[in-house]
Amino acid sequence: MNTLSTDTDQVVNKTSINSANHRHLLDVDSLSSDDVEYFLDNAEYMRSMITSESSNMDSLKGKSIYTLFFENSTRTRVSFEQAGKTLGANVINISAADSSVKKGESLLNTVLTINAMQMDGLILRHPNAGAPNFVAKHIDTPLINAGDGLHAHPTQALLDAMTLRRTLGNLTNAKIAIIGDIIHSRVARSDIILLARMGAQISIAGPPTLMPYGWIPDASVKVSTDIDGNDLKVQICQSAEQAIDDADVIITLRLQIERQSEGLLPDVNEYSKIWGINAKKLSLARPNAVIMHPGPMNEGIEISTDIAHGPRSLIKDQVLNGVAIRMAVLQAYCGNEGLAH
Repeated sequence: MNTLSTDTDQVVNKTSINSANHRHLLDVDSLSSDDVEYFLDNAEYMRSMITSESSNMDSLKGKSIYTLFFENSTRTRVSFEQAGKTLGANVINISAADSSVKKGESLLNTVLTINAMQMDGLILRHPNAGAPNFVAKHIDTPLINAGDGLHAHPTQALLDAMTLRRTLGNLTNAKIAIIGDIIHSRVARSDIILLARMGAQISIAGPPTLMPYGWIPDASVKVSTDIDGNDLKVQICQSAEQAIDDADVIITLRLQIERQSEGLLPDVNEYSKIWGINAKKLSLARPNAVIMHPGPMNEGIEISTDIAHGPRSLIKDQVLNGVAIRMAVLQAYCGNEGLAH
């Protein structure tokens, strides 16, 4: 599939995506290794076009793409908007707070109303896990999950994979430590599944009250079986220090403070001391280890300011790569040639 035309008729010469889930992108679980490589390779091309300020990136010209967000977002919503507009699409942003949802309209009726306007793609974020899967059953328009409850955030996982591939070259046997509020993080779940599929060794750590039920320190836990039948596992660690020891990558997660009224943590400051990433903890990782964070950051809680903005931080790279990945995703799902069937 020719994924992007320019004024010089340059294209990305990659085989079309051949996912089992052809029409929608709901999670990373159904993406094969070839699918992932397809997105990463095409996103590299998109990034080169962004950074070179290329003009006439109009492969989605005439397309109408709607974003429907039932949760607040900066990075994801804005990067999808920039991605669509950079490719020439007309992007319409809908906030649930400003829509007829406030008058009692259901999610399904809201989506069906938008669908009747002949949209070419829908980007949906919703606080309930499975909401995109439910909506996808009722529309023919491609739907891209921009995050649903505690379930999945597929484009975040893809941009994290892209960022790491650019830095490490190859994720096979790379040691990746994921630290923090695991149980509430859809990013953690998607990252674990995708990065493990790419060959990384995943170690996770966090307060026992913020870990999935039954995940016991010093145990290896099966988190998924990929579409090739391979078991994907993570190593559960007793402490941040144990997970970080000799790591190539540290991914620290936002402490979802809005959920702490549930009494899962005695004190946020205590959390920062034990689980927050600072220079002392970073010194336990490999000399060239890098830091990532999906954002938004609570600086001084899950990560210190000097580390977040230091020379080993890839956080700004994640933001730029997010636009490139979302361009590749929109082109694949909403482009004129569509997906391979």
